[in-house]
Amino acid sequence: GLSLAASGLTDSKEAVEALRNIFAVLDRETKIDPEAETGEKPQLTSGKIQLKNVQFAYPARPDVVVCKSLTLKVKAGQKVGLVGPSGSGKSTVIQLIERFYDPDVGNTIFDKKDVKKLNYRWLHNQMALVGQEPMLFQGTIFDNIALGYNNSKEASGDCTMERIVEAATLANAHDFIMDLPHGYDTELGQGGTLLSGGQKQR
Repeated sequence: GLSLAASGLTDSKEAVEALRNIFAVLDRETKIDPEAETGEKPQLTSGKIQLKNVQFAYPARPDVVVCKSLTLKVKAGQKVGLVGPSGSGKSTVIQLIERFYDPDVGNTIFDKKDVKKLNYRWLHNQMALVGQEPMLFQGTIFDNIALGYNNSKEASGDCTMERIVEAATLANAHDFIMDLPHGYDTELGQGGTLLSGGQKQR
């Protein structure tokens, strides 16, 4: 019994080390506060985006500059493709526009305003990011679309079918949804296994 109890000491030591690493992450203060109520919330937006002489390195690897003197202009409604080899900074550009990070040098501009001066939540309500591998949840198509509304601060009551249909139509998804066996009440399965990759993204 004593020999078995002694084996727990090694596990305890490993657990303490693991907890130390976890708390180091939890206690770290972020430079960007996503819950901050400060910042401007303009009434009108067009969607113009600009990166001006941006230089950026990820905090975990400050010696590796990902973007160097990058300047990019995207007009409202313009479709732009970022093309390049892996590690060339395509995803980084998106993360700077979404303000997951602030550039070390230069500015990220949204409608002629530096994103640092805009309210973080407001900014994220003006744009959307669809990842290459979108995550869908078990439940119906209705449930998955409603998550975006029901979790927002602007939500007043549950999301209506009218809003769901409007969102799906804007995403060019309404037609294929209506072709499914139960329309918006179709169960997707874990991770949306019933849909193709393109349908998941929409």
